[in-house]
Amino acid sequence: MRTYHLTVFDKTGEKLLDESFEASSNDEAKNIGHQKLTEKGYNNYTHRCVAPNAKLVLFHR
Repeated sequence: MRTYHLTVFDKTGEKLLDESFEASSNDEAKNIGHQKLTEKGYNNYTHRCVAPNAKLVLFHR
Protein backbone atom coordinates (compact mmCIF):
# COMPACT_ATOMS: atom_id res chain seq x y z
CA MET A 1 0.00 0.00 0.00
CA ARG A 2 1.12 3.51 -0.78
CA THR A 3 0.13 6.76 0.91
CA TYR A 4 -1.69 9.39 -1.18
CA HIS A 5 -2.48 12.96 -0.20
CA LEU A 6 -5.82 14.70 -0.92
CA THR A 7 -6.11 18.48 -0.61
CA VAL A 8 -9.11 20.78 -1.24
CA PHE A 9 -9.01 24.58 -1.50
CA ASP A 10 -11.66 27.29 -1.60
CA LYS A 11 -11.52 30.23 -4.05
CA THR A 12 -9.37 32.29 -1.68
CA GLY A 13 -6.76 29.53 -1.45
CA GLU A 14 -7.69 28.44 2.08
CA LYS A 15 -7.31 24.69 2.70
CA LEU A 16 -10.64 23.03 3.39
CA LEU A 17 -9.34 19.47 3.50
CA ASP A 18 -5.85 18.07 3.90
CA GLU A 19 -5.69 14.33 4.53
CA SER A 20 -3.75 11.21 3.64
CA PHE A 21 -5.03 7.76 2.79
CA GLU A 22 -3.62 4.46 1.55
CA ALA A 23 -4.30 2.75 -1.78
CA SER A 24 -2.64 -0.04 -3.73
CA SER A 25 -2.62 1.80 -7.10
CA ASN A 26 -3.18 5.20 -8.70
CA ASP A 27 -6.54 4.03 -10.06
CA GLU A 28 -7.69 2.93 -6.62
CA ALA A 29 -6.47 6.24 -5.15
CA LYS A 30 -8.43 8.16 -7.78
CA ASN A 31 -11.60 6.25 -6.87
CA ILE A 32 -11.06 6.73 -3.14
CA GLY A 33 -10.36 10.43 -3.72
CA HIS A 34 -13.59 10.86 -5.69
CA GLN A 35 -15.51 9.04 -2.96
CA LYS A 36 -14.08 11.26 -0.21
CA LEU A 37 -14.83 14.42 -2.20
CA THR A 38 -18.42 13.32 -2.78
CA GLU A 39 -18.95 12.36 0.88
CA LYS A 40 -17.69 15.75 2.07
CA GLY A 41 -19.36 17.82 -0.69
CA TYR A 42 -16.11 19.10 -2.22
CA ASN A 43 -16.54 17.90 -5.84
CA ASN A 44 -16.77 21.43 -7.25
CA TYR A 45 -13.88 22.90 -5.27
CA THR A 46 -10.29 23.03 -6.44
CA HIS A 47 -8.70 19.76 -5.38
CA ARG A 48 -5.76 17.47 -6.01
CA CYS A 49 -4.69 14.00 -5.07
CA VAL A 50 -0.96 13.32 -5.17
CA ALA A 51 0.85 9.98 -5.30
CA PRO A 52 3.98 9.31 -3.21
CA ASN A 53 6.13 10.02 -6.28
CA ALA A 54 4.46 13.48 -6.59
CA LYS A 55 2.35 12.45 -9.62
CA LEU A 56 -1.10 14.04 -9.76
CA VAL A 57 -3.71 11.29 -9.90
CA LEU A 58 -6.70 13.60 -9.47
CA PHE A 59 -6.99 17.32 -10.16
CA HIS A 60 -9.81 19.83 -10.58
CA ARG A 61 -9.48 23.60 -10.84
